[in-house]
Amino acid sequence: MTQKNQPSSPPITPAHGGISKPESRAFIAEKNGKIEGNLQYGIEGGKFFPATQGGLLDPDAKDDVRNIAPPADGQIASAQRPGAAYLDTPGQHWDKHQVKSGSTLDFTWAFSAQHKYRRFNYFITKAGWDFNKPLARDAFEATPFATFLNPHQPYWGFGEREMWPGNPTVHNLQLPEREGYHVLLGVWEIAETDKAFYQVVDLDFIK
Repeated sequence: MTQKNQPSSPPITPAHGGISKPESRAFIAEKNGKIEGNLQYGIEGGKFFPATQGGLLDPDAKDDVRNIAPPADGQIASAQRPGAAYLDTPGQHWDKHQVKSGSTLDFTWAFSAQHKYRRFNYFITKAGWDFNKPLARDAFEATPFATFLNPHQPYWGFGEREMWPGNPTVHNLQLPEREGYHVLLGVWEIAETDKAFYQVVDLDFIK
């Protein structure tokens, strides 16, 4: 009796978007088998970080979908995705990208599924933050050091050309003054859903 070949499993499709250059913690962890395959593109949680509550209106676009609660302290890097919990491990053991204070650096977002978006925000840890504790809101500056806002609204009144980010999207950021190990948090906030995509990038500021 001839045994029929078993059907092959469908490939895992990357979901949505993430920072591919310099590689985020999620991208590096996925290559090393520390998080679920392709989840580096799907670190998704409630939008409007550093808020803690859901049901909020977007201050720049009142017709956008209200948020659900953003990730809790200690689960910011994983956005509370169980398959990415490794990303929340405290410590300074992470692979770091060497940078200099005040320098400019391109941050590249790659996408495999598009959304009508409202903004990209970039946060950075405070001087003197404690890397031995899980990432929490009080580790970051309260306001982003860079924001890229999509002004088109209401989101349903505009098409893909105006509301989808370019693929890839590159932001040229001037880095704040820092010394030593710091974490950059990039957040891609979606106009048409209640969520955002979270990416942390580990940086080593050298002189």
